[in-house]
Amino acid sequence: MDAPLPHDLVDRIEAALAATDPLVAGVGADQWTSATPCPDWDVRTLVNHLVGGLRIYAAELTGTPPGRAHEDDWLGEDPVGAYREAARAVLTAWRSPGALTTTLSLSIGAVPAPLAAVVELTEIVVHGADLAVATGQERSVDQAQAGALLELMTGMGIDAFRVPGVFGPPRPAAEGAPAHLRLLAFLGREVAVGEPVLR
Repeated sequence: MDAPLPHDLVDRIEAALAATDPLVAGVGADQWTSATPCPDWDVRTLVNHLVGGLRIYAAELTGTPPGRAHEDDWLGEDPVGAYREAARAVLTAWRSPGALTTTLSLSIGAVPAPLAAVVELTEIVVHGADLAVATGQERSVDQAQAGALLELMTGMGIDAFRVPGVFGPPRPAAEGAPAHLRLLAFLGREVAVGEPVLR
């Protein structure tokens, strides 16, 4: 890691959860099977992965079993409600005393809580951007948030995480592209390289 972690990670997670909420709520009834920038994932699979991750983080932080595997069905008949409930649970867990002094067991191994918070922040912001691209909600993305995460990840150095199933090699984005597209391209997503989507 090339740079120190910011001190306001839980505040950033809270803001990211809030910014992603309207994107989940904005998915049209006919869009849950739409393709996303994540290969082989449709919109429902992406949102389910995000919600499952929130639930697993909450379980790790509170020392309780999550109850199911990450890719099991966490959405049921109410994906928006499932997201909101999971967001509340994980934020409460991050706000609990001593949360940032623990070690979490993630799919990549044992991770100190501050670094795990960066991983979760990345999941929320990036998959929110993926969702926005997939469902035509790009104008609702918090560009300052995406830009701040891109700056953080660039400063940290993430080459060790550029492996299949995590991040791919960086890809080109259009000159002047909005922050969310530059972020997705940096993490290996294929994005439009013509005219920027937002003006």
